[in-house]
Amino acid sequence: MAPTALLPESDFDRRAYPDGMDFPVWHAADGWPHRAYRWAAEGARRGSLLFQSGRADFIEKYLEACGHWHDRGWDIEGFDWRGQGGSRELKGGLEPDDRLSFDQLIDDLAAYLAEWKARTPRPHVMVAHSMGGHVALRACAERGVVLDALVLVAPMLALNTGRVPRFVASAVVGLAKLARFGRRAIFRDNYANPRRYLRLTASRPRYEDSQYWKRAIPGMAMGPPTWNWIGAALAGARSIARKGALEGVRTPVLLLAAGLDKLVRDEAIASAAERLPDAEMKIFPTGRHELLREADDNRLPAMAAIDDFLDRRAPRP
Repeated sequence: MAPTALLPESDFDRRAYPDGMDFPVWHAADGWPHRAYRWAAEGARRGSLLFQSGRADFIEKYLEACGHWHDRGWDIEGFDWRGQGGSRELKGGLEPDDRLSFDQLIDDLAAYLAEWKARTPRPHVMVAHSMGGHVALRACAERGVVLDALVLVAPMLALNTGRVPRFVASAVVGLAKLARFGRRAIFRDNYANPRRYLRLTASRPRYEDSQYWKRAIPGMAMGPPTWNWIGAALAGARSIARKGALEGVRTPVLLLAAGLDKLVRDEAIASAAERLPDAEMKIFPTGRHELLREADDNRLPAMAAIDDFLDRRAPRP
């Protein structure tokens, strides 16, 4: 029996690069080559929007979301994080994602933002997902980055450790690193599990799009995080939770949370929204982690919330 065809859920071709998108190389201060992307708006320009994705992501997963903002007149720009996507040597394997700290990513983002703001027209806004949201918020809090508006989509402000208390999780990571397991993956991901996609999105077609790009560009896919990476994420969450860490942020922030998120803690997002001087929060009770790639009953309201926030807080010049 032939498999049931998956409905595309939109007319946008998520498996092809849009006309006009370029992929320059941007070098960080230490010379690390990053794959950047630029997609200039056509006609009257709305402003400049920088989009940054999450752990193990690559821009191809978010062409549809970028297409929406591009249609609204935004110049789109961003880059794949150091060590993932097109900003690493594509070897074709599923190497674990190993980081000791997110500090280098914060430095990379702050440097890129400084150059981007200097050569592009206002308003300057940023949309960041998951780990990208973690890095973006800390860039504002710790490096003094100021934008006209910032949108954090399911930001990884604290890992969702389920029923395991955070202090226990930190202790387990510490023991694993003492045992020299730091660079080992914390689990084996079963890509053959047909329900794996539900951890990320209720949209099977959009999940399959990401698998298509992993097949089309060998080496784009990454393996699970290591114990080192989990330790870095837990340490970063402690930095964000520290008293006074967010209270000096001078950028208006919209935080979007997914009620069925299995990867990040909605409570940490809500706490950040209360502590930031100028913040709004919206939760999607039936949404999963990848809100920008969710089924349309959650994706479309999330996109509308972003548009409304940017129209109010970063109006057309």
